[in-house]
Amino acid sequence: MDFRELCTTVEKMGLMKANISFFVALLFHILVLDIASWLTLMYFGTSLLPFVASLVLLTISQVQAAWLQHDLGHLSVFQKAKWNHLLHKFVMCHLIGASAKWWTLLHSQHHAKPNCYSKDPDMDIHPFLFTLGRSLSVELGKKKIKYMPYNYQQKYFFITMPPLLFPVFFHYHTFYIAFKKKFWADLVWQSSHFIRLYFVQAYLLGPMGFMLYYVLFRMLESSWFVWVSQMSHIPMNIDYDKNLDWVSTQLEATCNVHQSFFNDWFTGHLNFQIEHQ
Repeated sequence: MDFRELCTTVEKMGLMKANISFFVALLFHILVLDIASWLTLMYFGTSLLPFVASLVLLTISQVQAAWLQHDLGHLSVFQKAKWNHLLHKFVMCHLIGASAKWWTLLHSQHHAKPNCYSKDPDMDIHPFLFTLGRSLSVELGKKKIKYMPYNYQQKYFFITMPPLLFPVFFHYHTFYIAFKKKFWADLVWQSSHFIRLYFVQAYLLGPMGFMLYYVLFRMLESSWFVWVSQMSHIPMNIDYDKNLDWVSTQLEATCNVHQSFFNDWFTGHLNFQIEHQ
């Protein structure tokens, strides 16, 4: 009853109404950075300095697009769901190159049972790459199960999870689910992303140069995304589903990060993770 009263109060204050101008500006700065990434190569050539500058611009554009698609995927931008879905496909599929329905499927499971092992897909890295949570780690120790040298995971984390999540796992998984679930519209939108890159960056860089460029910006994007997405969940309690009420489950599994103008922009406002849940 307290939670419902709080929701009613927040809605009456107008805090649940999206500022459309903010999201238009967000999309505009994403598109400007995207265009600037290939204009840099076009006008300054493909030597080291323009190559790095273009790489940084595209990485920032891609990560900010990831934060925007997150809000669109939650249907929190427009009042009409169909406009959220349409722009979500444009941002997620065309700008980023992943399936919008794939993201919705996994992210819905995450929100239903955050940090609940075997129910939250974000926890699937346990125990194959890392051991997560105190109780799950103790369980592995008692069963003498060891897939990896977990006592060194704080050292190999930096060269595995952050740089490889997008270039390796996400690329495979988004297309696998899209084909398996027959998300044909998403696959067409995704194809447009790679066609655009081919006729823009690949045309200027050549096949080998573009492959290096593509892998590097995906690795940078992946590292940025991992640090932001994990800092609000991994430090919290991770365990099997204890069948707690929904509000308690969200609060036990999430935490906020200090608010500042930079943090808001860098995290796509996911530093307000508790409110977001």
